[in-house]
Amino acid sequence: MILTYILFVAGFALLIKGADWLVDGASSLAKRLGVSALVIGLTIVAFGTSAPELIVNLLASVNGNTDIAIGNILGSNIVNILLILGISIVIYPLTVKKGTAWKEIPFAFLAVIVLMFMANDVFIDKSSFSAITRIDGLILISFFLIFLYYVFGISKANPVIPTDAIETTIHKHSLLQLCLMIGGGLTGLVVGGKWIVDGAVAFAASFGVSEALIGLTVVAVGTSLPELATSVVAAYKKNTDIAVGNIVGSNIFNIFFILGISAIIRPLPFSPTLLSDVFVTVAATFLLFAFLFIGKRYIFERWQGFLFIALYVGYIISLIIRG
Repeated sequence: MILTYILFVAGFALLIKGADWLVDGASSLAKRLGVSALVIGLTIVAFGTSAPELIVNLLASVNGNTDIAIGNILGSNIVNILLILGISIVIYPLTVKKGTAWKEIPFAFLAVIVLMFMANDVFIDKSSFSAITRIDGLILISFFLIFLYYVFGISKANPVIPTDAIETTIHKHSLLQLCLMIGGGLTGLVVGGKWIVDGAVAFAASFGVSEALIGLTVVAVGTSLPELATSVVAAYKKNTDIAVGNIVGSNIFNIFFILGISAIIRPLPFSPTLLSDVFVTVAATFLLFAFLFIGKRYIFERWQGFLFIALYVGYIISLIIRG
């Protein structure tokens, strides 16, 4: 059991490093093949920060640990807004572009609303249980494809990522190094993800708590570390577009793509206890939008960041009480 706990902690380190290797290797390979830096930034780098959630969810779905899979997504989205964005705002007040305020953030809100409807079969259809079915998964993937079409459309019309900035972060590697980096990254993701899922199940059994609770807290925070690093560094460097865009994009990616893929692999029974966490996700996303019009328009102020963090602390306390 002690070894399982050690591997659980080591799994997060391996997962994050695996994502880093995969992004570096894939970016370098794409550059070799003549793929533009803009496309690399919008696809490979964006995928890399959400790779930990993806791998953990895929393994949890395959193993039948559906509460971990759902809890990980809900917990990650809550962590992203209330904790990570809260910390970023405290570091530096974040100015949001009008397009992000009226298009990307509402799209993230749409994602949680769609999830809320899908998770309420008992109340809406009077079914005996609620579940995210394979059809639901296909619908979520369809929304994700629409989002990708939108992102590539605006990137062509109005590029927001300086090509030179991305080019300087892409290092040239030999073919052997590329193979080792991509192979090592994928191996790290899979092995680290398995250790995390196994450890989460062991934690739940040992402490007599639900797998959903572990997914909502420890697993969610651990898999959100890439988003934390990206947004905090961006806020420190006063790059507000990346600090906010990283969080909003990750939340959309988590629900429409990761949860969609997970449901296609195995339908996800939705525990009634997780419904309250869906509502917390909806409330957090609504606050993300509403705060843009409270105080200084289109600016997240420091007091709002402190409030986000306080709300997250309160949420964690409520989870512990709930058990």
